[in-house]
Amino acid sequence: MKGAMGMPIDFHDEKNRLSYATRCADDGWKRAMLEFVDPRGLRVADIGCGGGIYSRAWADLGAEQVIGVDSSMVMVDAARERSASMSNVSYIVGDAANTGLNDTSVDLVFERALIHHVKDLVPVMTETNRILVPSGRVIIQDRTPADIELPGSEEHIRGYFFERFPKLLATEQMRRWPGEEVRRAMETVGVHNVTEHRIWETRRVYRDMSELAEDLRSRTGRSILHELSDEELHDLIRHIERKVSHVREIVERDRWTVWIGER
Repeated sequence: MKGAMGMPIDFHDEKNRLSYATRCADDGWKRAMLEFVDPRGLRVADIGCGGGIYSRAWADLGAEQVIGVDSSMVMVDAARERSASMSNVSYIVGDAANTGLNDTSVDLVFERALIHHVKDLVPVMTETNRILVPSGRVIIQDRTPADIELPGSEEHIRGYFFERFPKLLATEQMRRWPGEEVRRAMETVGVHNVTEHRIWETRRVYRDMSELAEDLRSRTGRSILHELSDEELHDLIRHIERKVSHVREIVERDRWTVWIGER
């Protein structure tokens, strides 16, 4: 069974409220989404929204209304705080398989970095299908085992995590869904015309290694690093420093798989 491996980070802990709230969505991600769908005038549900980074991004792209759903009240509070100036963005506490949204109430469902947290994809896909209008679209963005097995490089920093600590790779492999299983779950509940795509998303640009090291030490937005002790994390930072010390500006990017379907 893939998905839902326990992670040491507690998404309901107040100290983690800004872990998934402060970053801004990458412009490259925005361009990729616009190739998949025109969100202007659409009602969008961002399921597993965390701190609302991508809820705000969909509003920026022209969505008429965005509602973020997350199971953590802590995350929802942070999202509301960060989105206070956006009148067309709102948030509720709900489960991915039981959002609390009305039947056929949204035009687009977006689920980023969500499905690796669930044990069974079908209930989540069933709920997605329920809240979509006829001909509504669903976009799922997550990493497959193939995505996380890519080697480390000065751009793909995440690969160095697994190079230095194979136990992290084992954890990731257990919780990531292969593409064919995602597609099968979508089609099982009646989502059709499913297509699969690969995108590279810039996570952040760092002025130098010291700035990257600071980000790694904070573990902000990196749930996998909560698997490491402070001593192990220090060791990982030194390992990465040896790999990228020659790079002046570090552009960290991750590869994602995107599945798109239609109700």
